Amino acid sequence: MKQIRNPNEKFFSEFTSGHKLLVVTALVVILSGVSFGLEKPLKIVFEGIKSEHKWMIKELDTSMPSDWSDYNYLVMEMKLSTPQRFSLWLHTANGNRRVGLQLFGQNTWLRASVPLQFFRGENTQGSNLAAVINRRTNSFWMSVWGPFGDLKEVEALSVVMDYPIEKPVLEIRSIELSREDKGSEFLEGRPVVDEFGQWVNADWPRKIKSREQLEKELAEEEKNLKTDNFNVSKYGGYLDARIEATGFFRIEKIDGRWWFVDPDGYLFLAMGSNGIRSGRGSGGRGRFARTGGQERSNQASADRGNELLRKRMEAWGLNTIGNFSGVRGPAIEKAYVTTFRAPRTRVSHLGMSDVYAEDFLEQVDASAKRQCTALRNDPYLLGYFIGSEPPWLKRTSELVDMFLNGRDCATKTRLQEFLAEADTKERRSQFILGMYDRYLTAIKDAIKKYDPNHLILGMILAANPPAIIIEMNKRFDVTCINPYEYTPAGHIRKAYELTGGPIMIGEYHFGTPGNGLGSGLVPVIDLKERGVAYRYYIEQGASQPGFVGAFWFTWTDEPVLGRSDGENYNIGMIDSTGRAYPELVNAMIETHKRLYNVHAGKIEPFNQKPRASEDGTPSSPWVHLEGMVLED
Repeated sequence: MKQIRNPNEKFFSEFTSGHKLLVVTALVVILSGVSFGLEKPLKIVFEGIKSEHKWMIKELDTSMPSDWSDYNYLVMEMKLSTPQRFSLWLHTANGNRRVGLQLFGQNTWLRASVPLQFFRGENTQGSNLAAVINRRTNSFWMSVWGPFGDLKEVEALSVVMDYPIEKPVLEIRSIELSREDKGSEFLEGRPVVDEFGQWVNADWPRKIKSREQLEKELAEEEKNLKTDNFNVSKYGGYLDARIEATGFFRIEKIDGRWWFVDPDGYLFLAMGSNGIRSGRGSGGRGRFARTGGQERSNQASADRGNELLRKRMEAWGLNTIGNFSGVRGPAIEKAYVTTFRAPRTRVSHLGMSDVYAEDFLEQVDASAKRQCTALRNDPYLLGYFIGSEPPWLKRTSELVDMFLNGRDCATKTRLQEFLAEADTKERRSQFILGMYDRYLTAIKDAIKKYDPNHLILGMILAANPPAIIIEMNKRFDVTCINPYEYTPAGHIRKAYELTGGPIMIGEYHFGTPGNGLGSGLVPVIDLKERGVAYRYYIEQGASQPGFVGAFWFTWTDEPVLGRSDGENYNIGMIDSTGRAYPELVNAMIETHKRLYNVHAGKIEPFNQKPRASEDGTPSSPWVHLEGMVLED
């Protein structure tokens, strides 16, 4: 494809064709701004542990301005040989700015219109951390991380990849600044996804080439599932360790170590996955829904899909259905969790409700009555979460401004009165923490009112929240954190020291780039190392006295063209075709056989660290995202 450095050059070559062309072209220039492009295409290789390539903007185009204040998009045409994530940095006289880029797929030319607003400031939309950080387009998605700031004196641009695998190649054939969105689209190779949900423009050993191949492999896996690997009760508790039974799940500290206790009184560690769906086939949604174009009985399809799910969980040593799942425990006789859906108030910002609204407590009570009454006698329910990863923890002052500058509401009025005495960062944080305390207390009291039988597992927290936030979780039965790292041991110890109670891991995963999918938050070099990483993470965590369970995120690989917020990670226990990853599953089985003895302190935990790259030591490059702290 021939590169046109400046699209407006066409105007000059056709100037004599008439004044109509002159007027139209002039309007384009006025509306979109003069574009600037590359002097020559760029082609670079990422290698090492942290690979950076940097260009002064005058190297890219001598006519490119340093003041980008009047522009809204950085438009790039590029191709990457890997689906690995990289960071795009803008270096200015006033500091550096960054956005993380994850291109959909690999080996395909695409256009990326990157909004410059995400270099200038944090996103204000969304009610949880992922929803605030992630932003999708048609050809790529972004992680809005910061640091942020103005773009008045841009000096250089760089691309950075952590732990590059197999020396990925990035090609950039055009760069321009624009006032308008030029669109983010694939420029070749359509369609880019096949009937099995696989990326078309790449090949790999596991890639499905036919329906017959898929059916054969799925049938072989199902035939070889062994459901007698573990000596457990009907609920998944350890048959060798029994105390008093109450008919519901509860928590108990025994010999200095915390445990869940299942309804029959057996000690229990909650091991599961988030996002569980029954059945098998494309996306794990079930291949049983249609045969020869004819729809089967919905009930027969559900029953067969649930039976496969039950057999998989029992064969792999999983006893609990985690968050965001499409099946409830009683359907397959497995423990499960649920998330309490708090009522939406008329005004809310970054997931924080107008907790002082006149009818807030009444709405919470009604929600609890509706959601909890029907569950109060269900023995398979482990407990209630009440939300996930509040995104405002390091943005309390900004959250105050959102309420002050937003629509009138009770919280806004109280804020104005509170800050009239003194408006400081400390008082702003004090007010927000008061709101949060009121929110947690209202939900806890309402759940217990309508369901006194089950545990409250609390708010799921990003892995390194401030101490005061962890301490506020003492009111709940369990503290839940999401340590996206190679070992959760340090995070568990910190939370345990602050609460003295049981600690649960709500999310974690390990991924490797491939199949057109990104590697996730914590990368390893290949599928074999995912198994090593699983064993190291879970056994190191289980060795801690506060540990009571962990949920992998997530059951099925994310879609190659991204979920609603763009995420397209290779992090499933099964792939888009519904086939299990044997390297991960076999490692899970080995660790789950040992788990009781590891947590009881009878044997040492697995101690082999996973490899993140050919020559890199494992240390998550994304862990800083989870280190949310309140403003000083």
